[in-house]
Amino acid sequence: MNERPAGVGQEVMYEIVGAHVALISLNRPDKKNAVNGALAEALGHLVRETEADPNIRVVVLTSSSAGIFCAGADLGEIARGNGQALFPEDGGFAGIVESHRDKPWIAAIDGPALAGGFEIALSCDMIVASGTSSFGLPEVKRGLFAAAGGVQRLPRAIPRNVALEIIATGDPLDAPRAHALGLVNHLVSPDEVLEASLRIATTIAANAPISVIESLKLARVAGEHSDMEMRRLAALASRIVMQTEDAREGPRAFIEKRAPVWTGR
Repeated sequence: MNERPAGVGQEVMYEIVGAHVALISLNRPDKKNAVNGALAEALGHLVRETEADPNIRVVVLTSSSAGIFCAGADLGEIARGNGQALFPEDGGFAGIVESHRDKPWIAAIDGPALAGGFEIALSCDMIVASGTSSFGLPEVKRGLFAAAGGVQRLPRAIPRNVALEIIATGDPLDAPRAHALGLVNHLVSPDEVLEASLRIATTIAANAPISVIESLKLARVAGEHSDMEMRRLAALASRIVMQTEDAREGPRAFIEKRAPVWTGR
């Protein structure tokens, strides 16, 4: 385990795994990783740290305990009048759902991801889940509202009518169906969740980092703009990538029949 970065408390664990991959683990098992102010502050801090660290190319977000991902907001914290602490200004709920992140994030989930926990997962780029995991936005069952991105992100992640049913009923979606709908990238056994997530992260981290970042920037907004605007954005991204040292290193390594050495420049 790497030394805990300044500003990170016990509610979140941090580790560098192999080359260029950060592993962040939610660590409030007695509260099913429900988000309180300390967890939100720590996770938001790590979002900023990993985004700024040129050595980190991919982040995997998971839980420190098997069978748990995140139960959403700590309602006890809200009842005590501390609800605002769960929404840091620069990151939104849990310090992550509205944060600016260019680097790819993978949610490694074993267990329920409900309410804000599901919204955290939806804010990541990919999801690896165990077959016993579940996803849901039960806010309507409690007279509340999924205000941390769930109601707008879910219809973009799965077919609209299915998303509307999940939002309006508040009933959970089991992992096998979530996988069939394309919400979950890989469905694995509980003991394989982290291994599978890190395998994907390692594959991504082996690619040219600026190429990955610029490609994902465009892919994330696909469908939000006209074809003409998307072509303009693609041309801009291509220009950025082609001006990098790595754009010269990739073809050169191919010709020389060796693995490329990326600089991220």
